[in-house]
Amino acid sequence: MELLLKNTFKNYGYELTDKQVGQFVSYYKFLVEENKKFNLTSITDEDGVCFKHFLDSVLPEKEIPQNAKVIDVGTGAGFPGVPLKILRPDIEITLLDSLQKRVNFLKQVVELLGFEQVNCVHDRAEDYCKKTREKFDIALSRAVAQIPTLAEYLLPFVKVGGKVVMYKAQKADEEIELGKKAIETLGGKIVNISNITITEIDAQRTLVFISKIKSTPTKYPRTKNLPKTKPIV
Repeated sequence: MELLLKNTFKNYGYELTDKQVGQFVSYYKFLVEENKKFNLTSITDEDGVCFKHFLDSVLPEKEIPQNAKVIDVGTGAGFPGVPLKILRPDIEITLLDSLQKRVNFLKQVVELLGFEQVNCVHDRAEDYCKKTREKFDIALSRAVAQIPTLAEYLLPFVKVGGKVVMYKAQKADEEIELGKKAIETLGGKIVNISNITITEIDAQRTLVFISKIKSTPTKYPRTKNLPKTKPIV
């Protein structure tokens, strides 16, 4: 796993230190072990985790400012937040998830990897936003949701001048078009769409970067699951 990590990250422009390699390996081993107790991920082989979780998570790293305050919404088993924190120890990151078991797992990961400035929070995005509205420089998510829904969950967390990063699958054009009204309504503007091919597994990741250009109206995000059931379109 050590050599796979070093070579993979080097091929994509990242030189991992021995400490970072060690953190990734410890994270991988703990993830696989805990996954036997409850479902954290369907991907557990070394290649799969390295490419589909670790590398994929860090792809937007260069867009994250130094010492940024970041929130990972719907982090699950810690993706993309934990790999980003390993690669960028300077950032302060909040890992937000609505399932207590996952948050308990993440707290153990934080202790295992010796992280500082990491906050593991058990809450729903719409509730946690009431306490932390427009407090973050970056909000990101690899959660499986349509762009109009994700925009409503992410943009209210971000300061004016900050950014939202959405990890989308290949051929996201239709979804991006569908999300334009929500993004504008919530104070955002798409500033970049980046398509990155991970050649080793023949997969493509589309990253959607949204700048926060004005404050989000206070009625958003809505409660009662409305961002999903009645998205802004």
